[in-house]
Amino acid sequence: MKKYNLIVIGAGPGGYVAAVEAAKLGQKVAVIEKEKIGGTCLNVGCIPSKAYLKHASWVEELKEANRFGISNELGDIDYTKLVERKNGVVSQLQQGIHYLFKQNNIDYYEGEASIQSSHEIRVNNELLESDYLLLATGSHPFVPPINGIENSKYLTTDTFFDLKELPKELVIIGGGVIGVELAFAMAPLGTKVTIIEVAPSILMTEDLEATQIIKNQLNKMKVQVIEGATIKDVEAKKVILADQEISFDELLVVTGRKGNLDLAENLNLEKSENKKFIKTNRQYQTSVPNVYAVGDIIDGYMLAHAASKEGTKAVRHMFGEKEAPLKNEQVPRCVYTHPEIASFGLSEVEAKEKGFDVLVSKTPYSANGRAIAGNETTGFIKVIADKKYHEILGAVIVGSNATEMIHTILAVKESEGRLEEIEKMTFAHPTLSEMIGELGSQMIF
Repeated sequence: MKKYNLIVIGAGPGGYVAAVEAAKLGQKVAVIEKEKIGGTCLNVGCIPSKAYLKHASWVEELKEANRFGISNELGDIDYTKLVERKNGVVSQLQQGIHYLFKQNNIDYYEGEASIQSSHEIRVNNELLESDYLLLATGSHPFVPPINGIENSKYLTTDTFFDLKELPKELVIIGGGVIGVELAFAMAPLGTKVTIIEVAPSILMTEDLEATQIIKNQLNKMKVQVIEGATIKDVEAKKVILADQEISFDELLVVTGRKGNLDLAENLNLEKSENKKFIKTNRQYQTSVPNVYAVGDIIDGYMLAHAASKEGTKAVRHMFGEKEAPLKNEQVPRCVYTHPEIASFGLSEVEAKEKGFDVLVSKTPYSANGRAIAGNETTGFIKVIADKKYHEILGAVIVGSNATEMIHTILAVKESEGRLEEIEKMTFAHPTLSEMIGELGSQMIF
């Protein structure tokens, strides 16, 4: 029987990052994965979707160049080659994780883990023993009980990226982040896209002004957005709503995800009150002391970077370098549309509800030299702060490079800086980031 200090079940962002951290702390580590190394994010989530969004941006740039005198003509799109490029990106990153495991002497097992006890795991007919166990088993697509859905050949994100032909008519049920991103990825390639959302609006978790900008962009791309929909039935090639029928040749259902809790149930781990997650303490420790859990199976943001940070913190708690837990307000939230949305912390409404005397300032991209020169004038930066102490409470950026720029403001907050620290910084000109400096000046003077 092989003996380890830590066995990690799941090789996604929560699991593999935690494994590497434990190995760097001098521990003997094994990782078990029943699917593909890299988990949902690398194989059927973050990475392939961003590859497809890049393909769409190439098409949009060709059209933009035409407007300003660089004549070109878009010919046929070889979708097979785009899929091959995506597969190459995924493969390269998979090999990167394998390399990290090799460099850190981490044993990797491809197979399904079977829980024998909180210290013993069986995989591929081999019994392994460990001091600690980290569950990072991720999640799977949730498909709601829509009438007729079981008889239609619908796609989820687990299968969408396997398509070998470009859809002519794509209906997306679900107007959250994933559904909207994939609409931005497919519409510029020539696919007729319809988003059907049963909630009052798409992107319900995002800033209202930012969401409106994305709705305007979807309209420009001729993506039909149906909000507050009542789905009566799904047939072979159409979705029947209360007031209309929408045809499709491919149907994608992106209506959320559910944590993979099977192993947790085998260990009889205590669950959250709503029974949807594993209950953990502040250090990601479950009701069984030597078993920890991170990522999509605990109550928090279902985001790859959140899972990675949780995994790191869990491992440091196991092996003596204890840290404070990750807080939701420390986690950047990103939507990779064109333009992008990035945010963290409290919204203006949430800050007021918590009793803060709120100071809000906003500056538009349209006033920035770099944005004007780059024809990227759609969007704004908004900072929410406490009026008395100038503490940064939250921020929203919608615009070009928003997902990169958000970290400047977050870094100041994490360093316990205030608006004054932003104002003191010297930002290069011309850059989009200098809008952040201008906001700092506006808010304190």
